[in-house]
Amino acid sequence: MKHKRISVLVLIAIILFTTIGCQREEDKPVEALNTNTDEPTEHEPEYGGQLVLPLTTLYTLNPLITENASYYYFSKLIFECLFELDKDLNIINQLADDYTINEDGSIDIRLKKGVKWHDGEEFTAEDVAFTINTIKHADEDTTYKKIWQSIAGAFGSKNINRIMDVEIIDDYNIKVIFDGNFSHGLEALTFPIIPRHRFVSGRENRNSYSAALEKEDYIPIGTGPYKFVDYEKYKSVTLEAFDGYRDGRPYIHRIIGKILEDDELALTAFETGQVDLVTTLGTDWEKFDQNNRVRIFEFVSQNYEFLGFNFSKEIFSRENANRLRKAIAYGIDRQAIIQRVYLGHATQTDLPIHPDSWLLTEDANVYGYNLNKAKEELEKLGWRDLDGDGFYEDENGQKISLRLLTNSYNPLRLKVADMIVEDLNKLGLHVVKDYPETIPSNLTDEMVEGQWEEGNVRLEKGDYDIVLMGWHLSPVPELSLFFHSNQISSNINFIRYSNEAMDDALYQAFNALGRDSKKRAYNRLQTIIIEELPYVSLFFKNRALLIDKKIMGDIDPNFHNIYRNIDKWYIPKEFQQKLVENE
Repeated sequence: MKHKRISVLVLIAIILFTTIGCQREEDKPVEALNTNTDEPTEHEPEYGGQLVLPLTTLYTLNPLITENASYYYFSKLIFECLFELDKDLNIINQLADDYTINEDGSIDIRLKKGVKWHDGEEFTAEDVAFTINTIKHADEDTTYKKIWQSIAGAFGSKNINRIMDVEIIDDYNIKVIFDGNFSHGLEALTFPIIPRHRFVSGRENRNSYSAALEKEDYIPIGTGPYKFVDYEKYKSVTLEAFDGYRDGRPYIHRIIGKILEDDELALTAFETGQVDLVTTLGTDWEKFDQNNRVRIFEFVSQNYEFLGFNFSKEIFSRENANRLRKAIAYGIDRQAIIQRVYLGHATQTDLPIHPDSWLLTEDANVYGYNLNKAKEELEKLGWRDLDGDGFYEDENGQKISLRLLTNSYNPLRLKVADMIVEDLNKLGLHVVKDYPETIPSNLTDEMVEGQWEEGNVRLEKGDYDIVLMGWHLSPVPELSLFFHSNQISSNINFIRYSNEAMDDALYQAFNALGRDSKKRAYNRLQTIIIEELPYVSLFFKNRALLIDKKIMGDIDPNFHNIYRNIDKWYIPKEFQQKLVENE
């Protein structure tokens, strides 16, 4: 069945990840490596050893067009960007050595010297220009075209190719030119750089770009810590440490990407010792605490859950209606939901901005569970429980009933919805469940999809009061798609929210020049969101990296790069498996 998604789901994703199944490779289980149940003994970093990472079925090794989540992370071992995101989702230099943001929004970038491609050629400004031109030549639904579109938000050019241009100054200096002021310019430059000399024979032209976008028989050559060695289709991708890496040779000698049909088989492969690490699928990973070979590194994912309100309904759009939304925010016990539904593996938030983000203000989270404050907000509206039935009537004495819509065939979301209804009824708001309260025993993918599509139709028609749903958010918090009034007509701003102060704050955040200005603009934007509450934010779901205790070093995953600092990971000699001779 063709998936009909609200278009914003595509626009806001940093990467559109899809995993397509194929014939499963039959593997013999191997005995899992066991180490002590205590914390691993401290060792000095040592060279050597082999690390086996999971990959789900993939159809290209081309980093510019892949839609496979596991290969997106894996490709970061091979390819590098001008800039990368640090643990705070702020910009750090990677292939760039320094930069200057100009008054017209363009960025002058000095590149690092002495960087080598894996085939020994030197990295220069021509490679950067070629990569940008290749992405511009690609189809509109190509991965990084979608990323550019998402961070251009409600204000970017309709012609996505106009967002960015590049001028070569000399071998190590370039100017990146944007279509107007653009506060996300540095973030837009976090795509993998590819080697021009591998695709250009003679004059650079459309054939060169087409070759660089080839899906089949792509040989990945980058500047990263690991170089490509071999690809056995549907079985494995082999990498080895790059001796010429500018920051020093990585400690672990060889990395095998073991291709498995899906994430569930990847988890099974980890449990049986066939791969050395894996990311969790659900919420119950405490069982691995008892496993004597596993360490757990929890991190906050991109998956954000919230309540949206239908602002075409007078109850949510009239003067002081934000008091009702504040009452709802105070009246939901989010920590109880996180503990009971997600076993503690979620992070409470009041904003649709990732909790790790450098842009998040320290004063952002204000709506803790507080029934007294919730009731105060309702009573400031003139609402009272006039008939003593436990539910508020409005200032005109009229009974109030609100419908909560969600896709309840998602079992976790069903539990969250039920708890929200219970909390709000306890507060004195009469909220009814506008969704099936039980999941059919014969539930199929078609039924799940059907409910999702039906919910989308209702959102488009405005046939709801409150909706519980989630976004897969970008690390670049371009919120104009959600809240700017110019997105109402396209139904991307499906809550139909319109506020002049919000529109201005979104515009200023998009156009801010320089990092300090961007920070100030986002502080103002967050203040308005906290006061207005077009969404009542609930939480971000957490995930975890499960990793064999033999692997040591600075292991610090985040959702943007689960293999952060992998060139500094190491395996002590006593745990290194001998490599087959001459491999």
